[in-house]
Amino acid sequence: MRAVAERQHATADAIAEDVRASIGTISKQAVYDALGMLVKRGLIRRIQPAGSPTLYEDRIGDNHHHLICRSCGRTVDVDCAVGHAPCLTAEEEHGFRIDEAEVIYWGVCPECLAARET
Repeated sequence: MRAVAERQHATADAIAEDVRASIGTISKQAVYDALGMLVKRGLIRRIQPAGSPTLYEDRIGDNHHHLICRSCGRTVDVDCAVGHAPCLTAEEEHGFRIDEAEVIYWGVCPECLAARET
């Protein structure tokens, strides 16, 4: 869990590298299993951007979304501007009981924009 806290929005492979650097040899499967268990218990959050690797973070229990750069993959947290989780009202229109809202904004970060202009 420390590896997730130290590198927010990291892939499982990046987390595995950090864990290996900290404790030595560990299989990638053991890391995937641990991440799955931590997600299942609600201790970390899995972010699954379309067409990109799954990311993990330990910011849970609040209402925030994500902004991802299409060029470099940088991911940042974006607080929801309309209230408590879930902040959408789809359940009122369609009869669902919503327990989570996953909103991902896509764009180009300032660094990648600057690189394009040079």
